[in-house]
Amino acid sequence: MTARPVAPDGMARRSFVLDNTALLPVPLCPEILLHVADEALALWQRTEQELDEIGLPAPFWAFAWAGGQALARHVLDHRDTVAGRHVLDLGAGSGLVGIAAMRAGAASVTAIDPDPWAIAAIGLNAAANGVNVTAVEGDGLDGEASGFDVVLIGDLFYEQPLAERLLAFVERAHRGGAAILIGDPGRSYLPRHRLVRLAEYSVPTTRALEDSEIKRTAVWSPGWPAR
Repeated sequence: MTARPVAPDGMARRSFVLDNTALLPVPLCPEILLHVADEALALWQRTEQELDEIGLPAPFWAFAWAGGQALARHVLDHRDTVAGRHVLDLGAGSGLVGIAAMRAGAASVTAIDPDPWAIAAIGLNAAANGVNVTAVEGDGLDGEASGFDVVLIGDLFYEQPLAERLLAFVERAHRGGAAILIGDPGRSYLPRHRLVRLAEYSVPTTRALEDSEIKRTAVWSPGWPAR
């Protein structure tokens, strides 16, 4: 009888993050440090080899994606968008956007991600930046945004089923009175025709992740009335 693999616990996940990343400044937001992969492809391959048998996703948490960088920069430069407010960082990954919100004066930040490795990374990254972010495992897309004044979404419109669920969540949250900010570098399923562009940034990236070393990345908000 073959033994079933045992999922690592929280301590093992934190150790994995620390062992496979370096604490580095974010290119567009150098005032923030993140535990990120030095060699993107090497980490991707290692997670496939070591973690695939227990059904875990790719290590999106180990990179500062273009949409998240632009959104974090926008929040840091426009502190009034989050200052004193309760913020939800949806699909948080590394926690970059939520950390930026706390650095910009948010009253609280809850970062939601379905990947338990992301939860470990968020905790480590928040501690490295001297802020408190509540990390919650899950995707949160079937619920409401009640209790949050601001919803931040960094670089999530990259596949159609997810984009459809995201848009439905955004519509509900917007009707409920939450401010919505979306960072996106031109992903295929962003509903641009329904959004208003607030700002645009040239974001340094790597060709291991993107098709160019600089990604023109916009910050958007809903273009329809809240009610």
